[in-house]
Amino acid sequence: MKEKMVDRKGMMAAAVLLSGWLSLFALSAEASFDELSQPRVRLDYRSLQPGEVLKLTISHDRPIRKAQIHFQGEKYGFGKGETFIAFLGLDLNLEPGAYPISVSIVYENGELKKIKKEILVRKKEFPVKKLWVKEKFVSPPQEVLERIRRESRLLQVVYDIYTSQWLGEGSFMVPVQGEAHHNFGERRFFNNKPRSSHSGEDISSPLGAPVKASNSGKVVLADDLYFAGKTVILDHGLGVFTLYCHFSKIKVQRGVFVEKGSVIGEIGATGRVTGPHLHWGVKIRGKRVDPFSLLSLELE
Repeated sequence: MKEKMVDRKGMMAAAVLLSGWLSLFALSAEASFDELSQPRVRLDYRSLQPGEVLKLTISHDRPIRKAQIHFQGEKYGFGKGETFIAFLGLDLNLEPGAYPISVSIVYENGELKKIKKEILVRKKEFPVKKLWVKEKFVSPPQEVLERIRRESRLLQVVYDIYTSQWLGEGSFMVPVQGEAHHNFGERRFFNNKPRSSHSGEDISSPLGAPVKASNSGKVVLADDLYFAGKTVILDHGLGVFTLYCHFSKIKVQRGVFVEKGSVIGEIGATGRVTGPHLHWGVKIRGKRVDPFSLLSLELE
């Protein structure tokens, strides 16, 4: 009789433990389901250093109305499509350190979700280079100073344009055949005088060689500038712009839409140059990034 009482107590204890385990399993399963239903934000990049670009992608199994990024005190929008994508630029002069990224997502039913991530930007050393050009491009004469100021204001207006749709078609391409110097970020001295860092990539190519749009976009500038020479700027949407300088001929007009690979100009040596080449630059919401970091992103 005593043994039976022990067995009953043991069975009751086992039942309680089993019930608790099943409850724990049910909670765990529910937590896993909730975790799977959360929006997923993916970061793609070549490296986390000054002058690099980041692509953020949101994937989810529920309809999203809109999404937005908060980074370094600025707001960045996502382009809506099969997936939500956005681009961040780590400027050429960005100090190394930890930087938070906050993503706000609003579903079609009005529900708000926030996801926070942090990136650690590493230090990058850029080389120093001395170049020799015509003195008027180092110390401009008085009569051209107003032109330079006017062109500076024009460029600011152009780069303040924001197109909320992604206009690109697949991944970016190198716009011209030739030798890439990989000289983004060089600390430059012109005629032994320090000037701003080189914010693009130089590609040597023969005079008159065709230059193509590195991706689809809208021509927001096609003009002859004092320092940059004959220049074209394309707006690809979501704050991403590509810049093409020193053309001998401009082959497009402002306001037109160009397809990826379309000829937009010919190699020249206009503006502040040492010889025929293409200066190819990228800006993302005003942040200067290496064009080859944009090429490293998969956008198909």
